[in-house]
Amino acid sequence: MTTSTAREMLDAWRERGADRLNPVRFLFIDALERRAAGHVGEARRILDERLAGLLEAYADDLDKNDCAASPPIETTRGPLAELVDYIASNVSDDASTYPELEALDHFRETWSRVSTARQLRQSLAQVPGNAGPLNSSSLVHRSLSLMRELSPGYLQQFLSYVDALSWMEQLNGGVPAAKDAPRAGSARKSGRTKAR
Repeated sequence: MTTSTAREMLDAWRERGADRLNPVRFLFIDALERRAAGHVGEARRILDERLAGLLEAYADDLDKNDCAASPPIETTRGPLAELVDYIASNVSDDASTYPELEALDHFRETWSRVSTARQLRQSLAQVPGNAGPLNSSSLVHRSLSLMRELSPGYLQQFLSYVDALSWMEQLNGGVPAAKDAPRAGSARKSGRTKAR
C-alpha cells in the first residue's frame, strides 16, 4: 500500500466519522503515515508494512462495528470554542499590531553595561587591602578585570549567567545543593588490636 493510498483512506474515514471508533489509535495511524512519508529506502518499507497492518486491523474493526456506515455525529460548539473563534477572527497578521521597539534594545544594552560595571565595583570592594596573590576575592576580581579588557561581551554574558545562578539559589531558599552524605567508617577493623 502506498502512502498516498493510506492518506486517502485516512481522510475518507475522518470525513465519515470513522476516526471516532478509537481516536487514539486513529491518531497513531495518522502520525505513522506522516512519518512514513518522510522516509525512503528500507526505513520506508518497514514503516509502510507496519502502516498497512494497522490500517487493515482498523478497517476490520470498522466492519465489525459498522461505524463507517453511520453518519458523522453532529457536535454542538460550546462557549470556549466560540471564544477561540472570536479571538482568531480578531487577530491581525499585520506586523504593525506589535510595533518594534528599537529603543528597548538600546536600554537593554545600556543596562547590561551599567550592571557589569556595578558588579565589577562590588567584586573590588570585597577584596581586602592586604590580600595576597592567592586570595580568592582578589583572584575573582583580577579574572573579571581581565575578562573586561579581553572580551567585554563575554564578561556581560558570564555575569548574566552568574546572576541567573544566584537567582536560582535564592529560589531554593539559599540552601546549597545537597552534598554526599558523610561516609560511614569501614566495618572491618584493623588487624592490630591490643590484646587484653
